[in-house]
Amino acid sequence: ASRCIGKYLYERRLTDKTTIRLQTLSGVKLLKLHLVGNETPETKVESVTVDMLAPSFRVPEQYDETVGGVLTVGSRTFHGTFVSMGNPHFVCFVDDIDTLDVARYGSAMECATAFPERCNIEFAELKSDGTIRTRVWERGSGITMACGTGACATAVAAAVTGRALRRSIIAMDGGTLHIEWNEADGHVYMTGPAAFVFDGEIEI
Repeated sequence: ASRCIGKYLYERRLTDKTTIRLQTLSGVKLLKLHLVGNETPETKVESVTVDMLAPSFRVPEQYDETVGGVLTVGSRTFHGTFVSMGNPHFVCFVDDIDTLDVARYGSAMECATAFPERCNIEFAELKSDGTIRTRVWERGSGITMACGTGACATAVAAAVTGRALRRSIIAMDGGTLHIEWNEADGHVYMTGPAAFVFDGEIEI
């Protein structure tokens, strides 16, 4: 959503800035717009880098302190990493990402007793080319094609568990994001495209 806002503001000529400060419920995000063209009226925003701020690994008070990594659904046990990117994520690495029943396991884990206010669930698998294939069950929404904070949480979880370095390519059903967990400032930087799909009007 942050990338889409940046593209909309620039291409609708509501700003000529290529760095935008966006206030959100989880803090002020810095958007850096990457343009294609020579800053003419036809210039387009090709991609956007968003400073997603620093991740947190502290389980909030409303969550069960025992969720240190294990949730069981039926006969299957998932080992995961809790990461907050301003919203809660539980990232589980698996070896059957393409056939995993995300709806079954995601819906059960979202509403597990460990998460009284529910949680976003990411299932991820490190591929041979280094890409991290990720599928998302978003709390309150179900299976989603992509999730920016989920991609960031997955990259961070991969780094802290030794599966990847601080730069990752996260491939989701809806597209691919490049994530950097910067060692200097501790912030997570997300880079990816944004595209207009359609325009419409709502009559009230």
